Amino acid sequence: MNLTREILATEEINNTSHILDVGCGTGQTAAFLATHYKANVTGLDINPIMVEKAQYRMEQDQLGVEIIQGSIEKCPIENEKFDLIISESVLAFVNATSAMDEIFRLLKKGGRFIANELTINHELDAPDKEEIKKFYGFDSFLAEEEWLSLLEKTGFKNIYVHKPQYSLQENNTITEFRYSDSIEPKLFMVMMQHFINMYEYDGTIDYRIYSCTKE
Repeated sequence: MNLTREILATEEINNTSHILDVGCGTGQTAAFLATHYKANVTGLDINPIMVEKAQYRMEQDQLGVEIIQGSIEKCPIENEKFDLIISESVLAFVNATSAMDEIFRLLKKGGRFIANELTINHELDAPDKEEIKKFYGFDSFLAEEEWLSLLEKTGFKNIYVHKPQYSLQENNTITEFRYSDSIEPKLFMVMMQHFINMYEYDGTIDYRIYSCTKE
């Protein structure tokens, strides 16, 4: 959340802002936007368990945040509804071209898009690349210049890219993630492999903050 706060602090957000949190997960960022800025927030996630958790969070915190189950590749929301759309580690798991088109459609003219997304610093060998894509279920595995090109082709302007001071390993720490009392051996091995990947590909698998405007 520290990085998210830093990103949002540079944006003009107030109680009239309509914001879409793409891949909202358990709703942590959406809740922060609604609480801190009193903004009109909608959360979107394809995973029914995440949707259930996010809805529960909003009920517990008595926040009027709408949580919708759906995919950003084909979003069930009308055109030009949002002043700001954010995505945090989402677009790598979907068809990035389709997702960008939908995000562009959903933004008002003058609206802003901010993405904190997986970015590779240099090309991996084909076997390593396929192994990583298969393990995480990545659809898009793009370098910085490829993300920038995609944003430009979609029609976004005033594109800015920022590489935060936090490493991927630091950014990978999720403070509200809680382990169960017991974890199935298969799931434990998946978790361990993830941590191994973070160290093995440190410096190769990275992330960037991309911000841009729909004119």
